[in-house]
Amino acid sequence: MILRSSPASPFGRKVKIAAHVLGLMDHIEIIVANTLDPEDAIRSKNPLGKIPALTLEDGTTLYDSRVIVEYLDYLAGGGKLIPPASKERFEVLTLQALADGVMDAALLQVYETRFRDEGKREPKWVEHQSGKVTRGLDSLEAHLPHLSPVPTIGAIAVACALGYLDLRFGGGWRTGRPRLTAWLDDFAARVPAFAVTTPQG
Repeated sequence: MILRSSPASPFGRKVKIAAHVLGLMDHIEIIVANTLDPEDAIRSKNPLGKIPALTLEDGTTLYDSRVIVEYLDYLAGGGKLIPPASKERFEVLTLQALADGVMDAALLQVYETRFRDEGKREPKWVEHQSGKVTRGLDSLEAHLPHLSPVPTIGAIAVACALGYLDLRFGGGWRTGRPRLTAWLDDFAARVPAFAVTTPQG
């Protein structure tokens, strides 16, 4: 299988950690994709031109990260990262949705500064996205995700969201959130793949 992603993508990191935890990483080749390059193969694999995208041995391509992770869990026998149909399943999927939303809002703030000249940036838009991140983090601080021996996809997604905020926003999220900070330290100690997939800048 071929995973098209980029080292800094928190969604790609989520897939990579999931693959490591499930013991599937040796079956995946990682290709760095440039979503801004019209000639990059990502646009032929995913018409949206977004990462991550996983191309299977039969040529089928899966996207986005939620679909890819569910497929990897299925390959590993099912019920490893995503509990089977139960109340817990929907709790885990909702936690993943919260973490994905934090990542989306953080990415939109980065894109605002990356793709708009300073004079054309919209502070209200940035503040709107920042508010999503703040509310998401406050909710996580108040209701820490459960850490099981095999992390759920919800916990993995939360760790990737916090890791991305460390990367792009200098770890400012940690101020006033000691429980969530300790939670991430615990996650990193339990899941070696978190360090293995840490982006370098």
